[in-house]
Parts: sequence; structure tokens; C-alpha cells
Amino acid sequence: MQFLVCLLESLKLGLSSFGGPVAHLAYFREAYVERLQWLTDERFAELLAVCQFMPGPASSQLGASIGYEKGGWLGAFGSWLGFTAPSAILMILFVTSMDTLNGLLGSGWVHGLTIVAVAVVANAVIGMQRQLCADVKGKLIAFVVAAILIVFQVSWLQPLLILLGGFLGVILFKVEVADTDEGVIKHPWFSIGILGCFVLGVVILSSVRFSNDEATMVGGLAKTGSMVFGGGHVVLPLLEAETVGKNLLGQEDFLAGYGLAQAVPGPMFTFSAYIGAFVGMAGSSWLGGVVGVGAIFLPGMILLMIGMPIWNAYKKIANIRAALKGASAAVVGLIFAALFSMLRLGVISNVLEVVLAVVFGVILYKKYLPVWMVVLVGASLGVGMDML
Repeated sequence: MQFLVCLLESLKLGLSSFGGPVAHLAYFREAYVERLQWLTDERFAELLAVCQFMPGPASSQLGASIGYEKGGWLGAFGSWLGFTAPSAILMILFVTSMDTLNGLLGSGWVHGLTIVAVAVVANAVIGMQRQLCADVKGKLIAFVVAAILIVFQVSWLQPLLILLGGFLGVILFKVEVADTDEGVIKHPWFSIGILGCFVLGVVILSSVRFSNDEATMVGGLAKTGSMVFGGGHVVLPLLEAETVGKNLLGQEDFLAGYGLAQAVPGPMFTFSAYIGAFVGMAGSSWLGGVVGVGAIFLPGMILLMIGMPIWNAYKKIANIRAALKGASAAVVGLIFAALFSMLRLGVISNVLEVVLAVVFGVILYKKYLPVWMVVLVGASLGVGMDML
């Protein structure tokens, strides 16, 4: 039963979560924290911080971990499947020459969705700031993280800055832990041993040279899923090296798939479905797409299964709880910097779009309409503006 509940709720997100990984976090928060109340803002930020520390698709790992909170590992699988399947199917359909929305409606609907994404992210910053940076110390950490990311626009800084937030949290916050909490701390040596084996496996995978395109594709996607922190656009350089650099795709074909990945909902990692379908498996684009998705997502999900017991074992220690509070504030700074970057890149390019973004933001903030309906309105207005 919990599997179906998690599957259906995440399927709604998989069909409507446009705007990339930062927007996904905002959609997740609106659905799981505000509407469904499956977890608190503090737990949401805690899970997000853990997922940011681990290689793999951060938004998909976060969704799976929330599903785990609700329904165990079946809930986690249901949440991952619902969020991932819609965009993966769309990517495979594109490769198999099926009609796409771009062919029918033009590209304006995509831009309309980016305007909605800006409003969603802005609301996430406001809501999380109130919960996680209520005092001056938290705001200071968020400001420092945001300022660094705005000045130095490199994605690999994100996990390092969350670590910085955790370090500042130990210094700035004094968290008391009740004596009864200490009894739950156990050393997860089994998980730590598996983690060591996983790292060894990644090293071996990186050194192997495969003899055919199918094995090269699977190995390259698995390697990417094991080494990319944060997900989203961070995955692009390594994927290009593992595909174009190994002559699996031409540069033009690679960029066409990457462009489509911006237009579909769900995680950016489903770009792997396009790559898998393009290369194929046993002559089948569909089988290749499914295998491609499994290859890139599986390492991150294995890490999630390994990492959560380790985290749950040690999170009750006072200094770790203080670090978590600092890391949670750093996450707010990270999302604000991403919003600033979206605006700097010209997602909002004229007065009309500014007005639309503000109107969407107010609607979402006041909860006049559900998020999925705002997404549909934004797409429709984007088509209309494109026709003018």
C-alpha cells in the first residue's frame, strides 16, 4: 500500500517538476513538507544535506529517501520510479522518432515553464529561510555560502560549502542532546565495509576498457552515476567525455539530447535514457534506454542504502547535530545562489516575464492554486507568447 502511495505522489512530481534540480527541491518541499506533511523542514534539509554529500542524482536520492521515510525500501523504490519514469519514457520516445511537444507547439511552452520554476525556487528560499535560518547565525552561514557560489560559479563547490556550513555550525551552535539519545548510537561497521567495497569497485570500473559500444555505454553511465555530486547540469561534462569522447554519439546528437533534457520534467539524469536508446541494447532502443537509466541511477541508490544507516547511527552526537544545523543553513544559501544564477543567465528577460514570475510567486505563496496547475498555466502562456 505504501509503495502505491509513494509511487502516485512521486508520479505527480515526475509529470510536473520542470526547471532542473534546484526547482525539484522546491517542488519536493511543497509536496512532501507543506501539502502531505510527511516530514518537517528540518528533516527535509537533513536528508538534502546527506544526499548532497553523496555522489549521484541528488534530487532523485532525496525523493527516494523521503519515500523510505514513508514506506521503507518499497516506498523508496516507488518514489524513485514515479519521479523518473515520465522523463525517461519521453527521452526514449524522442530517439525512436515519436512526435514531441516541440513539434506540435513550438518551444514557447519550455520558456513558460522556466518562469514558473523561478517562482517555485523563490518560494522555497523564503520558506526554508524562515525554518532553517531564523536567527542571525543561520542567516550569516547562508549569506557566506550564497556569496561564494555567486562569485565562484563552479558546481563542485556545493558539497564543500555544505561541509563549511557544518563546520561553522559546530562553532556557532550549541546543541544539547538528551541522555536517552546516546543509547541509539551504534557503529554500522557492515555499511562502512560495503562503502569501502563500493569505492574499490568505482576505481576498477574507471580503469576497465570495454570492447563494444553497449558495454562501454553501460560502464560509462555507471561511472558517471558514481562520481557526480549534486546531479543536474553537473553531469554534463562527464557524460560528454563518456559518450562523445568514446565515439558513442556525435557532438550534435549529444547536444540535441541535452536540449531535450531541459524540456522534460523530472531528473536530468534521465538524459541517460536518451543515450541508452541511441546506442541501443541487443538492437532495441527501448531496452537500451531502460538499461541506461538503471546504469546511471543504481550507484547513487546503492550509496543511499549504505549511507543512511551510517548517518542515522551518528546523527545524535551533539557536534554532529550542531554541524547539521549549520549545513541546513548552507543549503538555503545554495538554493538562493542557484536562483540568482538563473536570473543572471536571463531566464527572465523582459518586464512581462518579471510580472508573470511575481504573479506566479504570489499564487504559490498564498496557495491560491496547486503547483501542477500553475505549471500548466505557465506552459500555456509560454505558447501564447511564442505565437505573438
